[in-house]
Amino acid sequence: MNYFNYKRRVSSETRIGNTPLGANNPIRIQSMTNTNTNDTEASVDQVIRIVQAGADYVRLTAQGVREADNLKNIKEEVRKQGYNTPLIADIHFNPRAAEAAAKVVEKVRINPGNFVDRVKTFETFEYTDEEYAAEIDKIRSKLVPLLNICKENKTAIRIGVNHGSLSDRIMSRYGDTPEGMVESCMEFLHICLEENFRDIAISMKTSNTVVMSKAVRLLIDRMEREDLNFPLHLGVTEAGDGEDGRIKSAVGIGSLLSDGIGDTIRVSLSEDPEFEVPVARKLVAYVMQKENHPEIKAVASEKYSQFSTDRRETYTISNIGGDNVPVVVSNRSHGNFEFNSHFLPDYIYVGKDLPVEAPRAIPSIIDFAGWKKEKNTYPLFDVSNWQEIKNTDADIKFLFLSYPQLNEEIISLLKECRNIVVILSTDHINGIGEQRAFVHTLMNNDCDTPVIFNRQYKENKAEDLQIKASVDLGTLFLDGFGNGVMLENEGDINLKNVDAYMFGILQASRVRTSKTEYISCPSCGRTLFDLQTTVALVKTATSHLKHLKIGVMGCIVNGPGEMADADYGYVGAEKGKISLYKKKNLIEKNIPSEEAVQRLVQLIKDNGDWAEPETE
Repeated sequence: MNYFNYKRRVSSETRIGNTPLGANNPIRIQSMTNTNTNDTEASVDQVIRIVQAGADYVRLTAQGVREADNLKNIKEEVRKQGYNTPLIADIHFNPRAAEAAAKVVEKVRINPGNFVDRVKTFETFEYTDEEYAAEIDKIRSKLVPLLNICKENKTAIRIGVNHGSLSDRIMSRYGDTPEGMVESCMEFLHICLEENFRDIAISMKTSNTVVMSKAVRLLIDRMEREDLNFPLHLGVTEAGDGEDGRIKSAVGIGSLLSDGIGDTIRVSLSEDPEFEVPVARKLVAYVMQKENHPEIKAVASEKYSQFSTDRRETYTISNIGGDNVPVVVSNRSHGNFEFNSHFLPDYIYVGKDLPVEAPRAIPSIIDFAGWKKEKNTYPLFDVSNWQEIKNTDADIKFLFLSYPQLNEEIISLLKECRNIVVILSTDHINGIGEQRAFVHTLMNNDCDTPVIFNRQYKENKAEDLQIKASVDLGTLFLDGFGNGVMLENEGDINLKNVDAYMFGILQASRVRTSKTEYISCPSCGRTLFDLQTTVALVKTATSHLKHLKIGVMGCIVNGPGEMADADYGYVGAEKGKISLYKKKNLIEKNIPSEEAVQRLVQLIKDNGDWAEPETE
């Protein structure tokens, strides 16, 4: 893999109706209906809206044979109205539904965690080698008939692994790990290959962007060692809605797209599905701008592993570097000193003249806590005056650099002076590659200077800035790099919001928590309550609990599993009924939905995790 220069991964081609996937085909966009699949009219209308929004594929849930059979009526009506977009059936727990759907739609998604294995229990099981082999044989007995139907009907299969629904059998051997996700996939993939079935796509999904990124990279490595290159479907499950959903999706999906990985994507938002498609198209279009970019020359450090979750080690200076969370630096050099009380930056850049009357000799960065009183003011040097750093008395000395400016003299300075923090900028079309090159060069020279990533944009739409900045900065934080972020935008977006986006990117990258994290699914035909309204109600009641992760899940398929990473969970149990979880443990079952938010609050209080909201 070339960490510095964009090149799309070469995958094999999978036939999916009239829209093949992988190889030299464009990156395909897809979404999923949230209607009842037995409601033909509603499903047809939503399929068409999704297609009109620009989707290349549309997925529908088929939780039973009845729903799978009705896919025929939906497909006939969609085709009658002039739309030939391939349809995909989403299957959990029911091989018979998969077989019925495979006779109708162009692709069937199956989940290795529950296609044959029982519902996840989180209990500890021990399997002997013989028992484990017997379970694989059971999978083979259920999967081979489906493969034969798919061959006969020219139907593709997606092996869709979800972190939240790994089987107890996989968990017994591999734990709740990216390695377990890969093994879950490979068991099914090997059976497909034994049966000479190759119209396959693969996904490795989770709400945790770090786990998602590592699992996909481990899978590619495993496939390459077996001379396999099937196309990949990318997505962050339960990303949420609004700003959070867009940032989290762009961090997770964008980090892989930026390395040329991915053949189709779905941005999962807790919103109407047609709203997912424009976000996905923007995400792909932004990354694809890197094609054929000017070469970035650098040497990858042997100290770095794309499979590791370790962060780059740096020295500590004040609250920057070392084991500190990444800091947020806000550019307020134009004189705007209004701040969002929920997202206060750690430092502000004030230029030469502000906020005091007497101009400074050089630009300054001020510790936010003391900026009104001119306390803790630190100089910002750049390539024009970096040689003055040694002669300047300051606890922290910031140095503004880009990769082309890095030379042996500056590296020597960085190694000698251990109170320098680099603010690293780039104007390269592949800024991720260039900023990676800078950090790898530091690592190759045993230089442990902290680095704050700076990116500059000219966006007038919030969504555009959220997507672009999340791709560019989130990728680097998922690499394990970065001791801070400084996001700048010249467009018509409030600086308070720009500050909030920086905190959002850090949280989505799993390096700093600044607000309540909601793990909420995008809704589908399995959803057992009004998801969008419920998410809004849960947020209203709990958004001040910044130390918590709360899952809001439409059904049991991924709910308890994805929420194993959450502190509390709110899961659809049956129509109009909700179950509440504390981590993996079911606490209350089948609560009337109109009481569930109040009962969730009470559960949080009973466990000592509640705090009253602060008054402004």
